[in-house]
Amino acid sequence: MLREGVWKDAVVKFQGKGTAQAPITLCAAIPGKTIFTGASALRMAGEYLIAEGLWFKDPDSSIGDSIEFRVDSKHVATHCRLTNCAITMSPEAANKTDKESRWIGLYGSHNLVDRCLVEGKVTKGTTLVVWLGGENTGHHIIENNYFGPREKLGKNGGETIRVGDSKTSMETASCIVRQNLFVRCDGEAECISNKSCGNLYQGNSFVEVSGTLTLRHGNGCIVEKNGFFGHGAKGTGGIRIIGEDHIVRENYLESLTGDETRCGITLMMGLPNSPANGYFQVKRARVENNTLVNCKHPILIALEGDKVPGKPSLPPIECVIIGNKIHGAETQVVEARCDLAGIRWEANHFHGKALGIPETEGIAWGKEPDIQRLKALDRKAVQPSWWE
Repeated sequence: MLREGVWKDAVVKFQGKGTAQAPITLCAAIPGKTIFTGASALRMAGEYLIAEGLWFKDPDSSIGDSIEFRVDSKHVATHCRLTNCAITMSPEAANKTDKESRWIGLYGSHNLVDRCLVEGKVTKGTTLVVWLGGENTGHHIIENNYFGPREKLGKNGGETIRVGDSKTSMETASCIVRQNLFVRCDGEAECISNKSCGNLYQGNSFVEVSGTLTLRHGNGCIVEKNGFFGHGAKGTGGIRIIGEDHIVRENYLESLTGDETRCGITLMMGLPNSPANGYFQVKRARVENNTLVNCKHPILIALEGDKVPGKPSLPPIECVIIGNKIHGAETQVVEARCDLAGIRWEANHFHGKALGIPETEGIAWGKEPDIQRLKALDRKAVQPSWWE
């Protein structure tokens, strides 16, 4: 148990071997009253460890990552948990240094981050990263957290969550990101950047986020039952699909204003012989039973990515768009920049200013579909119990 008070420049190494029945807990004497500042850091490694009730306030980017689920490359965490904690940066303490740093690094396997509050990052570096390779095999759960405002960085490296990277993108991570609340996480175009295979993104709420949930690299992910609530804010986006065998279903998207990479649902063009950090062709995507309400640009098919060698020229193939409802689009409902031979439409109900493509079997056009409107997650249900 850690005493209450301010701990400045304190690096805590938390190692041990608990069990599922008897985990080892490192906790604040009073939740939220043990406050780490400056170049403080937490390093945890072992099995069945729990870090609870801690607050990292105005972290100094010189330390690198504030919290890591490892002590070093040979000692990582398995079945460990970070819960009821906070990492925040106040505007008056923000230092926009060029040094890259992250706030939470998930290593090892089968770890959990829940009921944490994370907001205010202004420096380069993804807020939370899942690292893969070697002993870092994924199977992590990130759930019931509050990710608060992050201002626009103006370059790559401003993601809120990244699962994997381009070098390990074909590894199966099997991570779950669910029931998290993201509010104005505007660091860059990819609020969540998926860069691995077999992950589940479920039940999250994105409120006024100028960015998207992007399946950037990797295959076989599921994006389901998430809510995107733009409230008409500038650049708010939905879901972007790249790669093979993804399922995007039962998501709710409302009042999004973004275009191009920030449309409601975007299927990208593929790059022939794509390098790992390029754009792989969209194959066998299933876009099913999603609802889009009052979105400026609901569906874009065949957007070409930039900053890659060569010209993306491979359209989506063997894809199914089925059972979706679109209401009140301000512009055309579907914008297609390629031949649509690789898309099969079934049982869709679209309404808006214009369809955007020739009327086709599988799209009921013109009549307003019945819509069940949803609400975002309640912040109090996901933030630390002690946060006021």
